[in-house]
Amino acid sequence: MSHNSGAIVQAAWKAFASRDADRVAAVFTEDAEWIAPAGNATAVALDVPSHMVGREAITRFLVVDFPRLFVSDVAVAFRGFHVDGERVVVEETMTAVLANGNQYANDYCLVFELRDGLVHRVREYMDTARAQRMILGETSVPARTG
Repeated sequence: MSHNSGAIVQAAWKAFASRDADRVAAVFTEDAEWIAPAGNATAVALDVPSHMVGREAITRFLVVDFPRLFVSDVAVAFRGFHVDGERVVVEETMTAVLANGNQYANDYCLVFELRDGLVHRVREYMDTARAQRMILGETSVPARTG
């Protein structure tokens, strides 16, 4: 199976881009998880959990929720696919136009864990501060004293 792991994840990305619920659901195990940083700007803006559990919840996010925030010109430039058995690490840059009209550009590292040829878990890492500025705007941080 491991020799196909990279191809499985690349096919999953094509399914995500299709925004077809049946295609997206077909790449995940029933009990799949997608774990993004807690409180990330996408989850906050869309009022969705940063840790999604289950094929249906992940599919709904990718097909219904994601396009509400990332409204046009969504593009992913892949920097690398690193395969280690049933684990595939994907380095990428995503760009898009946001619902608020801002341009979005951020680097991601995603760790895909496969089971029986399907995506079982995704751990997502990104520059959360940069995403917050683009999606939610600048936030004021209290000055440190002392």
